[in-house]
Amino acid sequence: MAIKNHIPNSLTCANLLCGCIGIKFAYEGNLLWSVYLIGAALVFDFFDGFVARLLKVSSPIGKDLDSLADMVTFGVLPGVIMYQLIFKADCFHPGWHTVINNKPLLPYIAFMIPVFSALRLAKFNNDPRQTDSFIGVPTPAVTMFIASIPLMISDPLVRPPQQGWTFYPPLSGVLDTLSVFSDTQTGLPIPLGHAPNFTDQIFSNIYVLIAITIVVSFLLVSELPLFALKFKNFSWADNKIRFVFLICCVVLMIIFKFAAIPLIIILY
Repeated sequence: MAIKNHIPNSLTCANLLCGCIGIKFAYEGNLLWSVYLIGAALVFDFFDGFVARLLKVSSPIGKDLDSLADMVTFGVLPGVIMYQLIFKADCFHPGWHTVINNKPLLPYIAFMIPVFSALRLAKFNNDPRQTDSFIGVPTPAVTMFIASIPLMISDPLVRPPQQGWTFYPPLSGVLDTLSVFSDTQTGLPIPLGHAPNFTDQIFSNIYVLIAITIVVSFLLVSELPLFALKFKNFSWADNKIRFVFLICCVVLMIIFKFAAIPLIIILY
């Protein structure tokens, strides 16, 4: 078999590998590296289909492998990230730990995301309406929305260290380090509730996180028609809506940085 036949599947496997390693980092509480790996997986996921069409080597095995990889990277991994955000929300708001202690099963709501992602992927593989467009929000879009949350609540540029407090070094675990300060006298962590900003207050709220989980799970299997970001060629006439959307994405990212990601998903 020609080497070119293996190139798309190799890219799909790279997507899967990113998802597996991302789950490992997420369970350790290092959500920043999980988000970085999701970013890499999105690149591999975009180019595996594009390369398969370019080389004309699409196959049923490649389609199944793509769904299996997506289930891990864009199904299980965002579920684990949301679980960690809900479970450790007491790092951000004093008193949230009481809610978790009284309702210990509450964080497990996050695993609605992998369940509905599996339903979404199964429907996609067997729905003839979804060859050139989508019915329901694709799993990568939901994953991007969830992955943006750790980025928005851990940005030191919008929350500089205050006098007498030590800011932890970057990339050492967004929930256990980046997202909290420590008192230089006692060494105890200081919740973000003492240095809040808008995104911290919104996206570190347990009930907001649970509401997001329920809404995105519904959107995964909804009958909402959406265009696909699949380029069969790069002509303006065939891809006008895609190019306009990508231009809007770039503008929003320049203006709002990480906070643009939820806006982009809503725009989509």
